[in-house]
Amino acid sequence: MGSRTLRVAAVLAIGAGLALLGVLARPAWLPGWFVWLVGLGSAAVALNELLGKPAFFLRWSVIRMGLGARHLMRTWQVGDGREQKVADFVVANARAGDVDHAIQLIDEFGYRQSFLMNVGDEKGEILDAALRRSGAKQVLEVGAYVGYSALRIARQLPSDGHVTSVEFSAANAALAGRIIDHAGMGDRITIVVGSLGDGGKTFAHLREKCGFAAGTLDFVFLDHDKDVYLSDLLLLLGAGWLHPGSVVVADNIRFPGAPEYRAYMKQQEGGRWETREHEAHVEYQSLIPDLVLESTLIGPALGTRSRA
Repeated sequence: MGSRTLRVAAVLAIGAGLALLGVLARPAWLPGWFVWLVGLGSAAVALNELLGKPAFFLRWSVIRMGLGARHLMRTWQVGDGREQKVADFVVANARAGDVDHAIQLIDEFGYRQSFLMNVGDEKGEILDAALRRSGAKQVLEVGAYVGYSALRIARQLPSDGHVTSVEFSAANAALAGRIIDHAGMGDRITIVVGSLGDGGKTFAHLREKCGFAAGTLDFVFLDHDKDVYLSDLLLLLGAGWLHPGSVVVADNIRFPGAPEYRAYMKQQEGGRWETREHEAHVEYQSLIPDLVLESTLIGPALGTRSRA
């Protein structure tokens, strides 16, 4: 019996057991409406699994992510092992050295097995197009997760291009490294464990070990903690690593949302930045709308601590 069938059977059993409890032996302290709600909810989740997961909110992997929100915000892993599983799945099934196949299988995993927090295929095409328009060679990604977007970025770059990806979670960085190496892109992508707001440690590493200097960054992809999109961008501007013509793409502007970052870009429109807003959907589903911002630096790249 497959793991999916076992999950469906388990959810149905829980729902049926709770419904039976509600009819035959419900404790006085347990509200009947709650028992029936959980029972019906369990049946709905199981039916959604059997029908191929058409309803996003009824996917068990999405519900599990919500239940593990505290763990997620602390470790940037959901807590059910899906990050390890997708790495194992890609290494076991993708053709070695085939970056396209690795990307395809991560998308397949995100649709059919467990929801993943990477940019996904729909918004990934927006990212691809922005990279082609920019002509970028040197790219900084903030938020590697399992390496999916780094692979998408690297395959768009010329032969002398390079991606440096900063990832807060050492565990995620290791898994991303496995996938990237298997896809044959280990020499095109460098993963740095850290965060831009850690008081200068990661900035020092990027400067001393990765060769970041004034005007060297052509493209930045932001896909990490939405609350620090703006502060991290201002740090990059303050370091002087961007140049007029540098492009910054930011994911998840609408969901879960980065309102401060979007407000900044609106304020700076036509002055320091020019921004395109791309309507899309949250990854691996078509119900929840999202927004991707593609911003081109047109004003001064230095002396940017002020928002004016």
